Amino acid sequence: MTTTAGYGPRYLHSTGQLHKGGPKSGVFLQLVDRMIPDLGIPGKPFSFRTLAQAQAAGDIQALKAHDQQGIVLPLGKNPIATIQTLTKFLAPRTAVRRPTMRRTKSGRARKK
Repeated sequence: MTTTAGYGPRYLHSTGQLHKGGPKSGVFLQLVDRMIPDLGIPGKPFSFRTLAQAQAAGDIQALKAHDQQGIVLPLGKNPIATIQTLTKFLAPRTAVRRPTMRRTKSGRARKK
């Protein structure tokens, strides 16, 4: 699985051409923290949490407008546990083993 990672609102700007303009085979997952404590932005009627959530929603809308698949996953009260669970879920269940081949006397390949 090919992966790109970024932090904060700059990630889609820095990789946006690849994600939005690239092949339509990507699946994009945004992990969004609850941002506790939620801090106000001086002079603005919204907080940093509201801003981050709006940016995440806008990023997904931009991807979908370019026919890309995306989902936002809130990390919840325990971000570390959520990421550990996600990692276990995405990990392969069993190792993939390719059959070994050997050549027969006639020169053809055959599974061992």
